[in-house]
Amino acid sequence: MSNYLAIATVTASLQQVLMTPVGNAVVGAKVGFSRPDASSSTTPLVNIFLYQITPNAAYRNADLPTRRSDGSLAQRPTAAFDLHYIFTFHGDDTKLEPQRLLGAVATTLHAQPLLSADNISNAASSFGFLAGSGLDSQIERVRFTPTGLSLEEFSKLWSVFFQVEYSLSAAYQASLVLMESDDTPVPAPPVLQRNLYVVPFETPYVSQVISQDANPITSTSTILIQGTHLRSPNSFILIEDQELTPTTSSDTQLSLTLTSALHAGVKSLQILQKMDMGTPAAAHRGFESNVASFVLCPTVSSANGVPAVSGTDVTVNLVPNIGIGQRAVLLLNNVTLTPPTAYASTGVVSTADAPSIVINIANVPSGTYLVRVQVDGAESQLSFNAVTHVLEGPTVAMP
Repeated sequence: MSNYLAIATVTASLQQVLMTPVGNAVVGAKVGFSRPDASSSTTPLVNIFLYQITPNAAYRNADLPTRRSDGSLAQRPTAAFDLHYIFTFHGDDTKLEPQRLLGAVATTLHAQPLLSADNISNAASSFGFLAGSGLDSQIERVRFTPTGLSLEEFSKLWSVFFQVEYSLSAAYQASLVLMESDDTPVPAPPVLQRNLYVVPFETPYVSQVISQDANPITSTSTILIQGTHLRSPNSFILIEDQELTPTTSSDTQLSLTLTSALHAGVKSLQILQKMDMGTPAAAHRGFESNVASFVLCPTVSSANGVPAVSGTDVTVNLVPNIGIGQRAVLLLNNVTLTPPTAYASTGVVSTADAPSIVINIANVPSGTYLVRVQVDGAESQLSFNAVTHVLEGPTVAMP
C-alpha cells in the first residue's frame, strides 16, 4: 500500500507519461509542475499543477475499524483521496502550440488513463526522493478523467493566482490515491477454536402489554406481553435494566408477575432472546424486540399528616419504592362534603430510593381525605366498594 509520498509520486508519474507525446507534438516542449503564476512563458510547455485534493466518496467509509477496544492498533488506517489537477499550455500562439500540446495531452490520457507500475518506477528513478512510495503496489490503479469545469468555475479557479494572465488550460481528476500510515499494528493472538452457529432469523415483536386481570398495573400484577416470535429457550424480559424470567411463555404471549423491585412510572419493556455460544457455552445477547411501554401505578399503603410551618407535611408510604429523581404529587379528595373538595400539592422530587416520601400541602381544611399519589405521572388507585358503590380508601386524617 502507498504511503505519504503517493500524492507527489502521482504528479511525477504523470510527467513521465506526458513527456514523450508532448515532445512529439511540439519539438522542444517540456512538462513541468510549477504554479501557473510562475510558468507563464512563450517556450513550449505543459504545466501540471495540483490545486486541490478531496476525500474519495466511494472509499472514505470503507476503512474497517483500525483500533481494538483497548486502543491497540488492529490495522493501519487508510485514507482515500482524489487529486484535482489543472494543466496549462504555453507556447507560440501563431503556431497554435498551446492547442497542439492540449491535443497531445488529451489523446494520451484518453488512450492511457491509468498509471502503470513502469510509469511509477520511472518517476521514482528520476526523482530519488520518491523512492519507496509504494504507489506501484496499490490495489487500485490511479485513473485520470477530464473534469468538466464551466467558464465561471475556470474563472474562479484562475482568480486565486495573483496577476496572472489566463492561459489555455484543462482540468483533470486522478482517482484514487490510497495512503496508509507508518504505524505498526499489534497482531492479535491466533484463533484456537472456531464456532459456527446457524439459527432462524425470527426477531421477536411486542404488540401490546396488558394486565392479566384488566385492572391498572401495579407492583403485584401479572402482565401479559403479546406479539410474535416471543418464545425462546433463553427469553428474558428487560425492564429497568433487570432481566426477568417469564412466568409462562408461548410464541404469541409471555406472562410475568411483577415485583416491588421495580419503580412506578412509565416503564419501557423489551424481549431479549439470548443464545448459548462459545466453549464452554455461555449466554450472549441474541435477538431483541422492539421497545414497548406500560404504566406501573404506585400503591399507597398508608399516609399520615402532621402540621408544618407552612401547611401540612404528609408522609406517604408507597409500594414499590419511589426512586431517586422521581417526582411525586399528592392528591386529596373529600367526597363526604357537598360539593366534594379536591386539593393537589406541588411536585416533590425524591432524593433517595425509599418506601416513603414527605409531601407538603397547604390550605387544606381539617378532615379525612381520600389520598392518591402521582409518581412520574403514574397515579395510585382508590379502593371501591362494589356493594355500597363508595370509594373507601386509602385515607389520611388532616390536622
